[in-house]
Amino acid sequence: MNLRLQLAMRIRVLLLLTLLATLYLPAFGQGCSLCYTQAASGGSRMIQALRSGILVLIFPPMAICIGIAAMSYKKRNRFRQNDRDGNDLGW
Repeated sequence: MNLRLQLAMRIRVLLLLTLLATLYLPAFGQGCSLCYTQAASGGSRMIQALRSGILVLIFPPMAICIGIAAMSYKKRNRFRQNDRDGNDLGW
């Protein structure tokens, strides 16, 4: 397959996965009545604490994943230098 077909296939798969993730019913469980009543009964300090907690729970794992992806992208060809030299064993 040429590069254009591979790119089109990857875009289709990505769109399909995005669609499935947005239509997944338990993902909308954030609007449960218990969570809503607890947040509504709290004052402004409680709401600010919830917002800060959400940030603390989102950003460190996201930063770790981005860091691992960046390191693996940077080091992606580290073990493939023999293939470029023509010393391939043909496996």
